[in-house]
Amino acid sequence: MLHFTIFFQEQQKLLRHIELKVKRYLYKEINWHNRSSLIVGQRGVGKTTLMLQYLKEQYPNSPKALYISVDNPYFKTISLYEFASDFEKYGGEIIFIDEIHKYKDWSSHIKAIYDTTELKLVISGSSMIQIHSQEADLSRRIRLYRLANLSFREYLIFKDIAIFPSYSIPDIFENHITIANDILTKIKPLEHFNDYLSGGCYPFILKGYDSYNHLLIGVLNQILEGDLPYVTNINYSQIDKIKKLVYLLSTSVPMKPNISKLATAIEISRLTLLEYIHYLELGSITNSVNQKARGYGVIEKPDKLFMYNTNLMNAISQNCNKGTQRETFFVNQIKSSFYNEATLIDENILLSSYGDFIISNQYTVEIGGKNKSFQQIKNIKNSFVVADDIDMGFANKIPLWLFGFLY
Repeated sequence: MLHFTIFFQEQQKLLRHIELKVKRYLYKEINWHNRSSLIVGQRGVGKTTLMLQYLKEQYPNSPKALYISVDNPYFKTISLYEFASDFEKYGGEIIFIDEIHKYKDWSSHIKAIYDTTELKLVISGSSMIQIHSQEADLSRRIRLYRLANLSFREYLIFKDIAIFPSYSIPDIFENHITIANDILTKIKPLEHFNDYLSGGCYPFILKGYDSYNHLLIGVLNQILEGDLPYVTNINYSQIDKIKKLVYLLSTSVPMKPNISKLATAIEISRLTLLEYIHYLELGSITNSVNQKARGYGVIEKPDKLFMYNTNLMNAISQNCNKGTQRETFFVNQIKSSFYNEATLIDENILLSSYGDFIISNQYTVEIGGKNKSFQQIKNIKNSFVVADDIDMGFANKIPLWLFGFLY
């Protein structure tokens, strides 16, 4: 009983600092009535705050709910399953488990808790690499949600600039003029868009821009130096080579990777490089986009590689090409908006033989600046130019910033 009291006291301290005014988009999408939910996402995107907000809102001062973080040294010496079972015996009804990827064989413990208790579980994990590595079958027991980085819309809310609803992809393609007009009555989007691209994808922007890149590089190092060696069979001595790979990608993407040349540059084999690229995507460091009808697997070469978001590009290289930023932003926001939709094969965004991308197998898109023409896609049905540096679109020309309102 004593250990529950200590954790409860720590929980109350945390809750005193949790604000309920601003919540991430996923808060409303999660079915909190699920018997068990797993929230995953890159470090720093707000998973812990999400759980604590729900705890504060629904179980204020209640001993029936408990928040724990299993990176606490206490959990190095005890069984998570036994801890949860004992909590239920003392009247517990719901347990929030943070940093689950830090607990060895976590999926077996979660499976046992689910099967032998009546506890509700809300779990979070920062390492998609670790989540994918666990073998126990939780698919029938747990609902997985993925939390993306801040959208441009959420950035405006977090910075207390303005509050807007989100819009679906068909909404934006078919009604972009009306939507942009509504937004332009409240703000000038271009006044804030470049600030978002350079430093607005993570909630810790609220701590100030001066420390933002330092915190972001810290997130990157935690993934590369902590998650990768802990979860995979990658020797710690290889981390410098992976860092070199990340730097090369950040200064080159979007790119159609020449695997042989990249492998030679960082002195590893071709197959090892493909494995590293796969892990970088699981770790939310890169995004890949393929042509239609491609294979899906670790050993497949991605057709085109992007950094995960524009903030990572800026933090690593600090000399980003404008065109690169545009495509990276677009891919990030489109992919993020589909994270929690059930699909057998991810074909939400594909490379196009004519324009840059095909969205939902329906909309062909060419990305560019404000003077970008329709020349490349003029004969393609349902084709659009997505243009930077414009407030308002016309006909099939849509402002790039508007795709930051998808979630």
